[in-house]
This record gives sequence, C-alpha cells and structure tokens, in this order.
Amino acid sequence: MRTDAELLAGDEDAFAELYRRHVLELYTWFRARAAWAAADLTAETFAQAWLSRRRFEDRRDGAVLPWLYGVARNVLRESARRDRVESRARERLGLPLALGVDGGYDAVDERLSPPPSLRDALAHLPEHERRALELRVVGELSYGEVARRLGLRPAAARLRVSRALRRLALANVKEEL
Repeated sequence: MRTDAELLAGDEDAFAELYRRHVLELYTWFRARAAWAAADLTAETFAQAWLSRRRFEDRRDGAVLPWLYGVARNVLRESARRDRVESRARERLGLPLALGVDGGYDAVDERLSPPPSLRDALAHLPEHERRALELRVVGELSYGEVARRLGLRPAAARLRVSRALRRLALANVKEEL
C-alpha cells in the first residue's frame, strides 16, 4: 500500500485515493467547527491541498493528514475572515445579515432597486438617451466605449448622457415641488 506522501506526489488518480482516505476525518473536523459549511470547506481544503501539493514536506513517515489539517485550519480561518468582511459590508449598507430569513432577499432587492420615481423618469426618457445613460452609469463604460457601442462619436455619447441626466434632474425637481 502506498503512503499518503506517495499519493500526494502522484497523479489525479493517486490524489483521489488520498481524498478517499481522509475526506471523512476532515469533514468531521469541519462539522465540529462550522457545520453549515462543512462540505464546502472540506472540498476547498482538498482543492487547496492539490494546488499546494508541491510544498508538502514529509515529516511524518509519509503521513499527510497532519498537513491536511494545517491546510484545513487556513481554509477555515480565511472563510471566517471573508464572512466577517461580508457581514460588516452588509451592516454598513443596511442589508440583512441573514438573507434567507424574514424576507432578507426581498429587502436586498428593494434596497438595490431604483425608487419608483426614478424608474418612472427613466421610462420617460427618449430611448437613445436612456440607452446611453445605461451604458455609461450602469455598465460603467467610458464615453468612448459608449460611443463605439452606439455607433456615435464620443462627443455625441457624452451629449446624450448629459441630456438624460438633465431630464432626470428636472423630473426630480418637479416631483419635489
């Protein structure tokens, strides 16, 4: 029987054997620490192990499991860091922390959708101005790229976007009066 180290140094089939040997231990380890994401974290650990297999140094007579636990700890730490960053961003934006609970997805959709007055004003823009505005603002394209997509010169694209913004501003002023 080949050692773990030999399997790690081998091809995809050898790595698959290493996976079969240790997937249950790592999955169990993750279930105790992050049950909701144990399967994903286990998969990510093996993906990272495959990518970094050349850095493995055999210090345990061919045993790879201690090294895999080290990879798993790093994967868990990075996942926790990413979750903290995402949670802080959702808090700053006023979005729900748990999207699937209490209409969280609806709250996000509502928060990210333009208000009805803006949707109405956009609907009343001339099509050529609305399209230029969408490409520039929503698509975040340069005026040169907007012009290329619409078959215009950059100055004409800039003029269309400017007119659309002016119309939206006027619609907003009328609504406030």
